[in-house]
Amino acid sequence: MTGRVLSSPFLLPAGRLLALDLGQARIGVAACDELAMLATPLTVVRRRATRAEDFTALAALVAAEKAVGVLIGLPLDSAGQEGPQARWARRYGSRLASAVPAPVAFWDESDSTVDAADLVRGGRGRTSLDAAAAAVFLQSFLEARRSRVSREAACGGEDS
Repeated sequence: MTGRVLSSPFLLPAGRLLALDLGQARIGVAACDELAMLATPLTVVRRRATRAEDFTALAALVAAEKAVGVLIGLPLDSAGQEGPQARWARRYGSRLASAVPAPVAFWDESDSTVDAADLVRGGRGRTSLDAAAAAVFLQSFLEARRSRVSREAACGGEDS
């Protein structure tokens, strides 16, 4: 069974998610724990000769990590609009959805590389900038989702 593109990232199922920071040469990958509390850099997938080969490698990673959803970074411009890079990421992610065994959604990754560079410089070890950038925007999404759930609970749910 393959995934589908969701209309909102907030529709991703609860559980372990993978985040993909798409690039022309590499794809940074991050994951969160099953409780969706903490995002951590996972790996970098080198782009293959064909998109089909990329998709096979990413589908295997989604399955191996037992991810219930995939969040793809969307590089919006300073006005929050989709420029050429964001449109490319959306097309790539939409095609990837037919190859992975989990639903796919998009999240604004603006400034994630800058924030990731700060983290990588300040940390120990050999974390890849690409994977760290994926972790930064995945953490941003996790916090936004928790905040949204908290607001809905405080208001008595959406049906009130």
